[in-house]
Amino acid sequence: MDVEKEHLDILQNIEFAIVSVHKRQPMLVDLDVDAAVSALVSHYQARAQGREARPVRLNERALQVYEMVETMCEWRMGNDARVSEDMRKRGPKIAPVAADVIVACLKRIRKSVQRWNKQGGRQGYLTFVRQFIR
Repeated sequence: MDVEKEHLDILQNIEFAIVSVHKRQPMLVDLDVDAAVSALVSHYQARAQGREARPVRLNERALQVYEMVETMCEWRMGNDARVSEDMRKRGPKIAPVAADVIVACLKRIRKSVQRWNKQGGRQGYLTFVRQFIR
């Protein structure tokens, strides 16, 4: 599956959630994002396999990323109970996706975080992605 071609919209939604946290938390670093996305991969893999996910242990900044991205993922999966009333009203109606699609998208985001962190340092990914998400 070519995640970027097939699910660009989901990738953009996830990146929007990450950038939203970064705007409120300028001290957020790529390692916080990586930890949050890694925990979400584990969460949704467990869900796809019918298992209960392990509790997450993240620092405050990473937890904010986790919660914001989780909300976006739940919306993309069609789980309206997890999404705010405002988001339901303003957001477009979308076809729900399965947990394995979310996992593939999160893995792609994580790969990008690691790549841009290696090239640009502590906030390399965040600096890169902010160019495209306003």
